[in-house]
Amino acid sequence: MSLFDTFDTYKNDPLNIGIMKKKDRKLYDSWKYKSRNFMEFNNPVFQTLLGLVIFYIGLKMFSGGMKSMSHLENLQWFISNPYWMFLGAIVCTLLWQSSSLTTTAVIGLVASGALPLPSAIAAILGANVGTTGTIWIAGMLVSDGWPTGITKQVALIHTGVNAIMAIALLPFIQPIARFVSRF
Repeated sequence: MSLFDTFDTYKNDPLNIGIMKKKDRKLYDSWKYKSRNFMEFNNPVFQTLLGLVIFYIGLKMFSGGMKSMSHLENLQWFISNPYWMFLGAIVCTLLWQSSSLTTTAVIGLVASGALPLPSAIAAILGANVGTTGTIWIAGMLVSDGWPTGITKQVALIHTGVNAIMAIALLPFIQPIARFVSRF
């Protein structure tokens, strides 16, 4: 191969792939972008779908476990009072950092007959207020302590809107439950 042949190869092949040694070619092929098979574990679409399936299975198992808790006579004073359920849902959502988990637990308890509908509605409202704890935690992490500036304003607005909505709807839980029970 002459010098001119090498130059012509380089002009047509700027990365010099055509004249690579075999071991270097394997290295290049291992890192260059290749079209991926959908079922490869490092495919982001596959990872997302797999994560959603695992999350759904976990929620179904959690809901099934909650249905098995239909005999809660010791907690009847707590379950039958919507205001206690509202506060309990706030606490559970703050601890779990997941309003979806709280809502799944409430749906499982309602499906098993252990939780009356007015208390379930109050618990959903409480989960909505409890989820505002996440923005306060994020604000603390961003501000290196208590949130300040725009972070504090966003957290206050988020908490305020959810709290006002819940407080406004809390006295009307019985009529809301009667309306929802028609369906």
